[in-house]
Amino acid sequence: MTPRSLAPRRTAPTGAVLLGALVLLIVAFLVSLAVGTRVLSPVETLQGIFGREGIAATVIWEMRFPRTLLGLLVGASLGMAGVLAQSVTRNPLADPGLLGISSGAAVAVVAGSAFLGLGAGAPRVLLALLGAALATAAVYLFAQRSPEGLTPVNMTLAGAATTAFLGAVISATVLLSASTMDQYRFWVVGALTMPGTGVLPPSVPFMLAGAVLALVVSGSLNAMALGDDTAAALGVRVMRTRLLAGAAVVLLSGTAVALAGPIAFVGLVIPHIARALVGGDVRRLLACAALLGPLLLLISDVVGRLVARPGELQVGVVTALVGAPFFIWLTRRTKERGL
Repeated sequence: MTPRSLAPRRTAPTGAVLLGALVLLIVAFLVSLAVGTRVLSPVETLQGIFGREGIAATVIWEMRFPRTLLGLLVGASLGMAGVLAQSVTRNPLADPGLLGISSGAAVAVVAGSAFLGLGAGAPRVLLALLGAALATAAVYLFAQRSPEGLTPVNMTLAGAATTAFLGAVISATVLLSASTMDQYRFWVVGALTMPGTGVLPPSVPFMLAGAVLALVVSGSLNAMALGDDTAAALGVRVMRTRLLAGAAVVLLSGTAVALAGPIAFVGLVIPHIARALVGGDVRRLLACAALLGPLLLLISDVVGRLVARPGELQVGVVTALVGAPFFIWLTRRTKERGL
């Protein structure tokens, strides 16, 4: 008889999981349109969605639909980026926010706005991508130079140190510039308030490129889960796969930061939930994370609107309150397993 510890984990059929996640996401989408300072009834929400006149239509289409759309795009990007980061590093603690990638993108955007006047449109997206790429390279080099090499703990420590340093740079920059502080004081903690109509159009192509790259390397990442030597024996070009996966993480997380600021823990929590539901196949994980990421982000945004009415709590604060205990538990579990 197969020992319980060695038995394969049973998961629900992938189609059923994806369908259930899609239904929940549609419900969260509608709730996000209905809930705010003024809560709309189901009838008012439907009338506002299908009509273009009246208070309900104005509230939905001018205020709530843009932030809900932002939640869909950013949540899907962060969820997929987390799956890639954990798969390519074989690190259960990997997350764009914890590895310093999001902070790198954020500091580039803030510095570009404060010192170069490049705070809107395509330049903002390009700055975010550049900052994310540089932060990724820095964390990789710092972790690699440690005596133990690229272990999950070293990657996490290097990412935490980089995040703390870049966070201090962001705070100093914002405090030194009054105009930057007014513009970015909510954005730096993660917010789904549309950062200007000129930022979204140039972001979408980069997000799509990151998603396509993720799908392209997903099969190779499955092979790499068996080890680099085994993957190479199966014909996988390991270094090429790592570079493409890293580029996808930069594209997805960098554009997410350009749109909504550095939102942490979504890329950490979602891959673990998806893995528990659909198993370890990277292709299934990506599909599941693309639905669960926006679901978590929209729910967090709705909670933030309700707990501080008539004001609101930024979505990055809510995800931190949810993700921090999960991170502590996961760190303890990883340490116990000796990963």
